[in-house]
Amino acid sequence: MGKQRVLSGVQPTGNLHLGNYLGAIRNWVEIQSQYENYFCVVDLHAITAPHTPATLAQDTYTIAALYLACGIDLQHSTIFIQSHVTAHAELTWLLNCITPLNWLEDMIQFKEKAVRQGENVNVGLLDYPVLMAADILLYDADKVPVGEDQKQHLELTRDIAARVNHQFGKEKSPVLKLPEPLIRKEGARVMSLTDGTKKMSKSDPSELSRINLLDPPDAIVKKIKKCKTDPMRGLVFDDPERPECHNLLTLYQLLSGKTKEAVAAECQEMGWGQFKPLLTETTIEALKPIQDQYKEIMGDRTHLEAVLREGREKAATIANATLNRVKTAFGYSLPL
Repeated sequence: MGKQRVLSGVQPTGNLHLGNYLGAIRNWVEIQSQYENYFCVVDLHAITAPHTPATLAQDTYTIAALYLACGIDLQHSTIFIQSHVTAHAELTWLLNCITPLNWLEDMIQFKEKAVRQGENVNVGLLDYPVLMAADILLYDADKVPVGEDQKQHLELTRDIAARVNHQFGKEKSPVLKLPEPLIRKEGARVMSLTDGTKKMSKSDPSELSRINLLDPPDAIVKKIKKCKTDPMRGLVFDDPERPECHNLLTLYQLLSGKTKEAVAAECQEMGWGQFKPLLTETTIEALKPIQDQYKEIMGDRTHLEAVLREGREKAATIANATLNRVKTAFGYSLPL
């Protein structure tokens, strides 16, 4: 048997931050050789909320370059841009026509985001999970890395695939493969710098809530200096009354490469005035190799475009084969 295939994607909405890196990408870099990986920059998803047309293309290339700068290895992984493979949009339409509306209306993320968008909520936001299902199903993915906030979307993907197989497939010849969740390793849940009870997020309106991978040293100094703390001296992990303390110690532990026990011993007598400069220096030092690699990649645009062109061709070959399989099952004639 060959390696299992994995599909994962990131939206080009804003920069990648420490939560994206420590919570997902760094862990994936460590185990990528175990799988056949397809990493997609999901730019079609990016327009389900208001976006800036002038920067969409550049943001898309930024995310692709950051994948490489963080250590995604092209020997084990394919990187491509979602909108460059038209099968994503076409399969979404086919799946739309067999997906019950109430399945989408029950999605928790839709309910939460629709409240924020008010009367301007768009059909794309409602339909986002069907596009996500198409992303996954096109590549016959065996596994999909998911966090808590995406589990419901993967369950919907499995429900849609099962519905297609029931209506259009045969018992021993299903049309679509049902993907399984790949639960990420615990221990790298990075929280907001302004609220230790909430995850670090690109959608947070405050830039002070997150450290982006491409933040220059002066921005990192400012953000850590202003991050929320408490008035207590002595820093400890796992105190539910001190979520910010736990979060900042965890950041230091992950970025320094030290054990939790070593960090607890080092910081138990510290005050914030002593700890914040230590965290700042460690963060700047940890991000420098990524930033240097990113600058090198972006400085050779021809090479980056070649990587994405090769990725598109490889992805499109698999995606179009799946799309044609679905279209045939639905009764369409294929182009001669």
